[in-house]
Amino acid sequence: MNIEKLDLKSPDLVNENFEKLATLFPNCVTEGAEGKAIDFDLLKQELSHAVVEGNKERYRLEWPGKREAIVTANLPTTKTLRPVREDSVDFDNTENLYIEGDNLEVLKLLQESYLGKIKIIYIDPPYNTGKDFVYKDNFSKDAQEELIDSGQKDEYNQRLIANPETAGRYHSDWLSMMYPRLKLARNLLTDDGVIFISIDDNEVHHLRKVCDEILGEYNFVAQFIHKNNSNKNQANLVSVSCEYFLCYSRDLEVLNKEIWRIEKKGAKDIVKAFNQLKKQGLELDEVLDEIKDLYKRPKYAHLSRWNKIDEKGVFMDDNLSREGGAKDYTIINPDTGKPCPIPPRGWAKSKVELEKLREDNMIYFGDPSTPPRIKSYLTGEDLSVPDSFWYIDNSIDTRWQKQTFNSLIFENPKPLELIRLIMEMSSAKDSIILDFFSGSATSAHATFQLNTEDLGKRKFIQVQLPEFTNEKSEAYKAGYKNICEIGKERIRRAAKKIKEETKADIDYGFRVYRLDSSNMQDVYYKPQDYDQNNLDLFGDNVKSDRTADDLLAQVMLDWGLPLSLKIEQIDVSGKKVFKVAENSLYACFDSGIDEDFAKAIAQDEPLRIVFKDNGFKNDTAKTNVKQLLKQLSPETEMKVI
Repeated sequence: MNIEKLDLKSPDLVNENFEKLATLFPNCVTEGAEGKAIDFDLLKQELSHAVVEGNKERYRLEWPGKREAIVTANLPTTKTLRPVREDSVDFDNTENLYIEGDNLEVLKLLQESYLGKIKIIYIDPPYNTGKDFVYKDNFSKDAQEELIDSGQKDEYNQRLIANPETAGRYHSDWLSMMYPRLKLARNLLTDDGVIFISIDDNEVHHLRKVCDEILGEYNFVAQFIHKNNSNKNQANLVSVSCEYFLCYSRDLEVLNKEIWRIEKKGAKDIVKAFNQLKKQGLELDEVLDEIKDLYKRPKYAHLSRWNKIDEKGVFMDDNLSREGGAKDYTIINPDTGKPCPIPPRGWAKSKVELEKLREDNMIYFGDPSTPPRIKSYLTGEDLSVPDSFWYIDNSIDTRWQKQTFNSLIFENPKPLELIRLIMEMSSAKDSIILDFFSGSATSAHATFQLNTEDLGKRKFIQVQLPEFTNEKSEAYKAGYKNICEIGKERIRRAAKKIKEETKADIDYGFRVYRLDSSNMQDVYYKPQDYDQNNLDLFGDNVKSDRTADDLLAQVMLDWGLPLSLKIEQIDVSGKKVFKVAENSLYACFDSGIDEDFAKAIAQDEPLRIVFKDNGFKNDTAKTNVKQLLKQLSPETEMKVI
């Protein structure tokens, strides 16, 4: 039996007064550096009939930590990406990437290699429901202090913190997390690129303000509404069943030169239903009643305009007029035998065209007192401008999970069809698609699926922090200790299943990279600290646990080359050489580089070549190799690490 305990302390009058003011003046409650606070300047104004002079007013979104968020985006990183071949599929040939690590630092590492190259960014960040975790980005503290302060507990340098609704900086922490990531993401978009961001009611209004600031209010494309078949919040007043995804362009003027089209989803089903019902011998009115019953289902509601029927199929009546059209002729209504009324704006067709349409039974006469209209039949091949309201049945994804994994190993994944539709309407066949809150890797799965449909060569980049799975979750019980393990396995299984079912010849592989500290030694000694015992530290500036694969990845990033480029390994004069994208980059990290090697490698005339600084046979060889490359392959740019 629980018995309430005495508080044994006096009332907190400050908190009581705060709550009273918050009740009277909710607009004066804000977030400060220490948590929730009262905006006293605004309170003064609320208590005065005259304008109270104060801080200069401006139209913008402010929060505690915004300046630090801007600084965070601009700070360089010393980290690198290390390849994980054992987790990859077809590493040397695939152009798809899966990157494990903090997405902020990964975005910084991608700035040169993918600047202006990403056509679509799709992200599904934490919704800030009070139960989500957000990143705590604080680069001003030393590593150990940050480790303790942010509650990190694994080798992946996680910086996730709980963000309950009761937190004094509930909105501020979330905004500080999103701001630098969006700022860096914008740099990666092509001129006609777009970013889609999934979000719910908790932060959609703030997210729009942040996107207006970073991407430009004038680059706003749409706020799509996603209606699913699950109710997330069974509240007393409203059961929430909609989410949103905001869409912004890099440059709307450039994007407007494109035409977005998608298939009329469900149209094939309606056409199939029409044909089946006709075969059953039903009257046309009965067939139409059955079709209208289908339209009552959310999946087909968007097709309800096709609400008429004849022997040819289901149709809607469309406009036959245009401004400034002809008004000096008409056609005869076969039902009345009288001339049809002329549209007030005039006909959009010539008299010959009108007569031909009438002969082909392509005109809907309807009410004899109104101008006739043209029949527009529903077909399974129709394309349409995408609507801003989408209904996606996410029970399909639940069934796929159960079939593929025998359990629900990832919770609340985005519907595969939703992401596929986004890609269908806004990508080209060779687009790069980035998702830096990858989760269960739905966007990678969708990329495979769409590529099989149109034999496209879209490439994905997935970025995900390896967050631990809950020990009570189905994923943990199935052996998946972190989210990255789930994402990678989903990609493997989805690729295998799609390949078996479609036999499509597309890229089913992916390269795995993992964020880590620099490959270079961190050795800092004052001159007086040197002694014979530590001189060997300078013999090799590369950390002892790093491989040639690790070094190649860092070189590609530093040189601004995409990590998706084809990598080959060849033998030149007995040394292992990495050959990236034909002759775009040669890299050799073996020791004993000399003049004979330089002569052999110069025959291929690589655009770039890199060695380890201590990889030369001696200082003389280092000088001679550089001179030989200048003479024998003058276009080759040589560097060392």
